[in-house]
Amino acid sequence: MRKSAKSTLALAGTLALVMGSFSVAPGVASAASAVEEGKKISFHKKKGNCLACHKIAGGVAAGNVGPALVNMKARFPNKKAMRDQIWDPTARNPNTMMPPFGRHKILTEDELDKVVEFIYTL
Repeated sequence: MRKSAKSTLALAGTLALVMGSFSVAPGVASAASAVEEGKKISFHKKKGNCLACHKIAGGVAAGNVGPALVNMKARFPNKKAMRDQIWDPTARNPNTMMPPFGRHKILTEDELDKVVEFIYTL
C-alpha cells in the first residue's frame, strides 16, 4: 500500500473516532426514530390505521369512533397498560370495536412497541 493511501486510512480512522465521541447519547436517536416509525405505522392504512377511529394531532380525515388520542401519559401513566390495551383491548372491554392488534397479529411485537412509543408522546 502506498504511503498516501495509508495516511488517508489513518486519517479516516482518527476522524471516525473523533466523530464517535460526539455522538448522541445511547438510546436518544433510537427512541426518536422509534417514535417516528410508530407514527408511520399508526397512520398507515394497512397497518395501525389508528386514524380510522381516532383523532390524532397531525392526522388527516380522522375518525370519531374512538376517543381522541391526547394526553396519553395522563390517561395511561403505566405505559405497559397502554400497550396491553392496544395488544388486546377486549381484555378490558369485550364489547370494544377496537381490533386486538397484537393478539390477531395485525402488528408485529416490534411494530406494536413503536406505535406505543408514538402514542405515548401524544
